[in-house]
Amino acid sequence: MDQHRETSTGHVTRKAVLRVALAAGMAAPAVLVGVPALARTLGGPDAPAPELTPACDDGDDPTPPQMEGPYFKPNSPLRTSLLEPGTPGTRLTVSGYVFGRACRPISGVLLDFWQADVNGAYDNTGFRFRGHQFTDSRGAFALTTIVPGLYPGRTRHLHVKVQAPGRPVLTTQLYFPNEPRNNTDALFDPRLLMTVRDAGGAREAAFDFVLDVPQDPGPGPTPTPTATAPGGTWTAGRVYAAGDKVTYGGAGYTCLQAHTAQAGWEPPNVPALWRAG
Repeated sequence: MDQHRETSTGHVTRKAVLRVALAAGMAAPAVLVGVPALARTLGGPDAPAPELTPACDDGDDPTPPQMEGPYFKPNSPLRTSLLEPGTPGTRLTVSGYVFGRACRPISGVLLDFWQADVNGAYDNTGFRFRGHQFTDSRGAFALTTIVPGLYPGRTRHLHVKVQAPGRPVLTTQLYFPNEPRNNTDALFDPRLLMTVRDAGGAREAAFDFVLDVPQDPGPGPTPTPTATAPGGTWTAGRVYAAGDKVTYGGAGYTCLQAHTAQAGWEPPNVPALWRAG
């Protein structure tokens, strides 16, 4: 499932809307047309958009599986950070949500991560760069680690096993956009690309998983009845580009993702779209 799934039309999936609403701690608006794709970085504006991990709607397939590889070890420690004192490498934070087939988040999902170190080596005797965690009540997870190194035959990637309570295990891999070896790695799958951005010498990545877990769709959310921000320049229905400036409720905001503004997506409510200041 894509996280911030951006298409050539600028529209996004229902799941992308729910993801940002969850991050903001609010109910998602019912009007979903034109909402920005938030979690995935594609190529330039002229690059063809690959089929990403499917939209979170009834009938779609879950996040694609991939091979486990030779370096998985069971019984990894429970932890959300794989860093140790003096760990070399570029710091990386990976965050996201785990959803079921009806685009509802799943709590208590096991995520077991393992990866190579900065030199492209796996620790096969201990548990360096290995660890598991569980999604919280919102279906969210966050991992602190480093950008893995390269080794012969593979592009840069993370390994992960994802298992909802009482359900089968999904084994897959996550990839980095704009890596030269993406074009030569036979296992690379563009549906498993993370969104990655620089963050002051570190990197931040995002990916949402969709598991083959049946769910009732649940009641539809109610949009916030608003059009123009009180005392501000933000306006529902307007197309905003990254870097645009608006005011809302007496505060200034900078657009982070190109999108068409919707009722319920006022700047204070969606930090994935707007940064204060």
